[in-house]
Amino acid sequence: MKPQIRMMIAMLIFGSVGIFVKHIGLASSEIALVRGIIGSLFLFAAGLMLRQKPNWQAIKPNLLLLVLSGAAIGFNWILLFEAYKYTSIANATLSYYCAPVFVIFLSPFVLKERLSFAKGIAVFGTMAGMFLVVGSGSGSAENNHLLGIAYGLSAAVLYASVILMNKFIRNLSGLETTFVQIGMASLVLIPYVLITEFGKPVVLTQTSVITLVIVGLLHTGLAYLLYFTSMKELKGQTIALFSYIDPISAVLLSGLLMNEKLSLLQIAGAILILGTTCFSELLPKKTEVKIS
Repeated sequence: MKPQIRMMIAMLIFGSVGIFVKHIGLASSEIALVRGIIGSLFLFAAGLMLRQKPNWQAIKPNLLLLVLSGAAIGFNWILLFEAYKYTSIANATLSYYCAPVFVIFLSPFVLKERLSFAKGIAVFGTMAGMFLVVGSGSGSAENNHLLGIAYGLSAAVLYASVILMNKFIRNLSGLETTFVQIGMASLVLIPYVLITEFGKPVVLTQTSVITLVIVGLLHTGLAYLLYFTSMKELKGQTIALFSYIDPISAVLLSGLLMNEKLSLLQIAGAILILGTTCFSELLPKKTEVKIS
């Protein structure tokens, strides 16, 4: 299978995760925990089949960063799943996709990179887009539109922190890094789930079980495997462009399958957010902030 096709499939899978999560009758932390366990086991098995065993000698010096970034991934999932509960999939996805701009904003402090005029435009454009999304009403939100967007933005901040921490991880492939991070996310979430959900009844329907397994195997294991195996064969700007299949497909699928409609102001906000973040990723190499 061509790497472009693998990347496209991975992005379409990522874009549909919100629809599946909305049909799982568990707490967001429990969904995140099971997703991490199933996904890490899948990636470990895939690594063995591809003869890419984890390099434990290289993992050891990176262990602290892997634990911290793994924890950030776990809580990032929780916040994103909470966003799906309180607002529409489209709003949650657009909020979450502010992560690249948070990376741009934090890069001068963390990576000592200069904040150029072009990057400043990207930050301003995304903020303007979020203002339109937030200020245009709740749309098809189920409970609390603003709270859902706040959860989405919080998830974006954590995802941005993972991107920045990954820049300091050395001598590990993307697949190795992700396998260890998801495994660490599971380990960190186990005590969190035991503390926060202890004593609460767990009611699992057949639909919830099937959907949960799909999120673990398809949206985590297979999607990450396709993503990282195709990354090695594609140029950075190609990957950046393909990554926009994820939010665009999420918005379209939420409208087609969940009857979630965007107002004209929200559509304008979506164009601003996705357009300016895409612009920031396609900057010349000298000033580019890589998101992968």
